[in-house]
Amino acid sequence: MGHFQLTAAQIEDYHKNGYVIIRNYLSEGEVQRLQDIAFADGLMRKHAFDLNDQTGKKTKLTLWYVPGNDAYGLLSKSRRMVESADRLMEGDTPVCHFHSKLMQKEPRVGGAWEWHQDYGYWYKNEFLFPDQMVSVMVAITDANKANGCLQVIRGSHKMGRIEHGFSGEQVGAADHYVTLALKTLELVYVELKAGDSLIFHPNLLHRSEANLSEHPRWSLISVYNRAGNVPYNEPSQSSTVPVQMVPDEALLEWAAQEISENAGFLEKDKDEALK
Repeated sequence: MGHFQLTAAQIEDYHKNGYVIIRNYLSEGEVQRLQDIAFADGLMRKHAFDLNDQTGKKTKLTLWYVPGNDAYGLLSKSRRMVESADRLMEGDTPVCHFHSKLMQKEPRVGGAWEWHQDYGYWYKNEFLFPDQMVSVMVAITDANKANGCLQVIRGSHKMGRIEHGFSGEQVGAADHYVTLALKTLELVYVELKAGDSLIFHPNLLHRSEANLSEHPRWSLISVYNRAGNVPYNEPSQSSTVPVQMVPDEALLEWAAQEISENAGFLEKDKDEALK
């Protein structure tokens, strides 16, 4: 397996647009392994919780803080993901894993996500430097307009943090500034094939529609942070613990363990990471 590295053009796209799309980030074999595990993992389903959108449709997510030697952890700790984060974040302190989320938007019932910036949440955790954070999303299934793929406002990360408030059970960006952004900047539908990746800035405005199709939309999002970007209102210590990086081939070649309760799952009644 070749060693993945971001190109200079991809790094430039990220800083200009607030995101970069990387096709075939994972191989077919890696995608198949993640799909087999994701759809069958009882612990992931046990710790999944619903968040209602404004219409009452539900999106399931499972969130955990500690990457282990299960398949999800091996991917989050992989050289390609850690080095990608390292090249895109400002600062020079070690790369840390803040948390990972398995997003599960089921056919016909999977709800929408309102317009928001991830830093609209993390600002309340008192992370001070959004440029020292980044999210890496990997499509586990195809994502398209029919099943509620992500929508982004290109370049909106340059607007800085926008005020956020509750919209249903979710936290959304102030409508007035979203409207202004949509008048000024380009709306992009991020359609991905399974195995493609979207890497995006914490201040990028993004949302997704409900899944009205017959096909699920599942994705894994791992969030990285610099060790020096210490949060002052965040119970988990994971965001300042340097990642113990593993080779890219670990996902396919290592004897992956099952994910365990030691992963530090977030429960819905303690969902500070989402508020």
